[in-house]
Amino acid sequence: MLTRQQVVEGVAGQYDLFAGLVESAADGWDAPTRCTKWRVRDVAAHVVGNAVDTAAGTIGRRTPDEQATALAHHEPAELAAMLREANGKLRAALSTLDDRLWAKPSDVQGRTVGNGVLTLWYDAYVHGDDIRAALGRESERGSGLTAAVHWVAESLRQKGWGPARLELRGFGPVDIGHGGGAVEADALDFVLTASGRRDPAALGLGRDVNVYSR
Repeated sequence: MLTRQQVVEGVAGQYDLFAGLVESAADGWDAPTRCTKWRVRDVAAHVVGNAVDTAAGTIGRRTPDEQATALAHHEPAELAAMLREANGKLRAALSTLDDRLWAKPSDVQGRTVGNGVLTLWYDAYVHGDDIRAALGRESERGSGLTAAVHWVAESLRQKGWGPARLELRGFGPVDIGHGGGAVEADALDFVLTASGRRDPAALGLGRDVNVYSR
């Protein structure tokens, strides 16, 4: 499990990386992405909207589409500046949390405060990969991928998927339930598959592995 400090530092660092990515995306700002109907600017606007809403204490009041609609008209430098401002506020606020507050239910139904912060980290990482893919750039791994694996695994547990043992190259085994068969895959491939971005049949899995399916 990731510690509270690792998650707090991780989401702040991921937002720093995302701001730099947004600034570098001007030439492909209107390129389509693998997120249905979203261009690069829409993906960026959603991630920035998540940070802005969380810093303002209003997370969950706007849908991802509403965040994208509200902010997608901004240019890359403007969105990057908005993200850095919100990230500064988040760093200060999250650093004051103790274990008791970390475990409390958040304003988003079904999530603790700690899981909500991990969700922000996952979201910024995987949407950063969406933008890189749209721009024809290589994926990045690092601690963001670790966060994404933890988030996806926990979401699959909550969904009742499994049991299974994830044997993820570049990561290590992750158990979902007890006594399940092994699923061998690259860690990033599994995250992209479990988040609906790749065909699960390529990993020998059914469509129920998608964390967003009902």
